[in-house]
Amino acid sequence: MRIDDLVPWTDRAGRLSLLHAAAFAAVIAPALWIASAFVTGGLGAEPLKAATHLTGTWTLYFLLASLAVTPLKGLLAWSRLVAIRRMLGVAAFAYIAGHLTLYIGDQSWNLAKVASEIASRIYLTIGFAALLGLAVLATTSFDAAMRRLRRNWKRLHRAVYVLTALGLLHFFMQSKSDVSQAVLLSGVFVGLMLHRLAVTPRTPAGMLAVAVLSGIAAAALEFAWYAAASGIPAGRVLLANLDFSYQVRPMWWVMAILALPLPAMLLRPLRGHAGLRKALRLPS
Repeated sequence: MRIDDLVPWTDRAGRLSLLHAAAFAAVIAPALWIASAFVTGGLGAEPLKAATHLTGTWTLYFLLASLAVTPLKGLLAWSRLVAIRRMLGVAAFAYIAGHLTLYIGDQSWNLAKVASEIASRIYLTIGFAALLGLAVLATTSFDAAMRRLRRNWKRLHRAVYVLTALGLLHFFMQSKSDVSQAVLLSGVFVGLMLHRLAVTPRTPAGMLAVAVLSGIAAAALEFAWYAAASGIPAGRVLLANLDFSYQVRPMWWVMAILALPLPAMLLRPLRGHAGLRKALRLPS
């Protein structure tokens, strides 16, 4: 086991890495906040349910963050970003494990009841399948497993795409009437998949095209969900994307999130000039 597996704020050589330290702080901060809010009564009248929901949501955040590493590495020409992908993936498993533990606690630690609920409720079955898959990926994410599995390691870890999709479906199904957050995360997932499929070139124009296509996909998913799974008029929901008087709909947030790398991409040509790179502190 490498030293940075044991001390997550260091690089492979055991030296302090600001990138690793920032990533480690990012993955533990939500857990510390949830624990603090739970203890101080900041999670409302049903703190276990609220904490369960939050840990599930953060699982998806970290899954999407881990999937974003490869596209961002190409878009920003920042190869060192790959170093934190494993940390983000393991964090996703830690949060989904906490998600299940809190759910068991909310069921008064009655394991028989929990097993019955998982077997009888399809959205819980889907969520549990995602948990088992992430457990396999987390336990095989280290160098020793990579050496043992060889070529099969990459094949196994491609399952993260399916597991993320299952997690998003679970989120949709348990969100009931308001699926805005599930729609937003699903739209981001679509964008990350488009980048991985190299549908467009890694240029500012290509990135904007992916952002627009992903926003449209998010709106289509939202329309389809309301049309198939609720009594809410789906057409009215679709038209709400053009009404900014109340709130900004997920479609537009998806576009904005996926367009975030644009300023860095526009600055990328400056990397070739050593003086400008040093002045702007651009990563190598």
